[in-house]
Amino acid sequence: MEQLSAIIDSSDDAIFAKSLDGIITSWNHGAELLYGYKPDEIIGMPVSILLPSDRTNEIKDILKQIAAGKRIDHFETKRVIKGGHIVDISLTVSPVKDEGGKIIGASSIARDISAQKRLDEILKQTMDELKASNRELEQFAYVASHDLQEPLRLVASYVQLLEQRYQSLFDEQARKYMDYIVSGAKRMQTLINDLLACSRVGTMGKELKPVSASKALEYALGNLEMSISQSGGKVTSKQLPTVMGDGVQLTQLFQNLIGNAIKFHSEKPAQVEIAADDAGMSWQFSIKDNGIGIDMKYADRIFTIFQRLHERSKYKGTGIGLAIAKRIVERHHGQIWFESEPGKGTTFFFTLPKVKE
Repeated sequence: MEQLSAIIDSSDDAIFAKSLDGIITSWNHGAELLYGYKPDEIIGMPVSILLPSDRTNEIKDILKQIAAGKRIDHFETKRVIKGGHIVDISLTVSPVKDEGGKIIGASSIARDISAQKRLDEILKQTMDELKASNRELEQFAYVASHDLQEPLRLVASYVQLLEQRYQSLFDEQARKYMDYIVSGAKRMQTLINDLLACSRVGTMGKELKPVSASKALEYALGNLEMSISQSGGKVTSKQLPTVMGDGVQLTQLFQNLIGNAIKFHSEKPAQVEIAADDAGMSWQFSIKDNGIGIDMKYADRIFTIFQRLHERSKYKGTGIGLAIAKRIVERHHGQIWFESEPGKGTTFFFTLPKVKE
């Protein structure tokens, strides 16, 4: 008993006992450090001295549960320390029994969690500010993208009219300049549309619900039918599961990743294999190709918006497709990554949540 008493007294946690009528009967060093009272100041006093005025009924409820033989674990509440300052604590209360097994009191273990509470509040505030900032950025991207469409359409349309009506007046160099202007305007329109699509992933997405991944893949392959046919590529897949998701965005996800595999094929026609494996709480999908591959030194850039690893003249695109894929996967609380070897192909992996039972 002396050893147990020494252990309790040396504990950093506040440990003290009280009778069933709420009178403090023991007080360790940790309790002195937390609450500020020395044993001779507090033993014999009602435990209500430690309660804020708005929690006076709390001790009655606790002692009632203890008298019924129940234990209270990690109950977060507030207590008043000496001097009147209020602290946040985590409280565990257990029944104390005599030799005959009769409940005669309660043992309390309290830990100051004020610092953790402050950190949690700062984290919550930071997250709220980050979400608000993201909403503002998405709205800005949407508005900017939408408003930029009109002047670009106007430029392209009038240049094409000039070319049609005054073509006989232009020499070859002038016509080449006209082509540059139209091509640039169209490329900017494509970029803006992709940026608009990226900004809409978080704001325009539908509620996640059970979706057939096989059906989403079917729609994606329908959209890519011409590209696959023209390239001579082939896409095969195993049976895919039902997941929690946004059907439209999952179609876009498959379309972007398979479209990349078709675009970046090697000298041989693209061969794309799609599968899904059970990964516990989620499904792990893989899209494997036999294309040109990606140097793994670019792993930290590949999902960044506007990042291109090849010249535009060789491979068309704005460099937003994989950024959109990443945003879609993250909106579905999943992860996306890839494994690749230049000249031997690439496999993209991503996880999607299972349907809850």
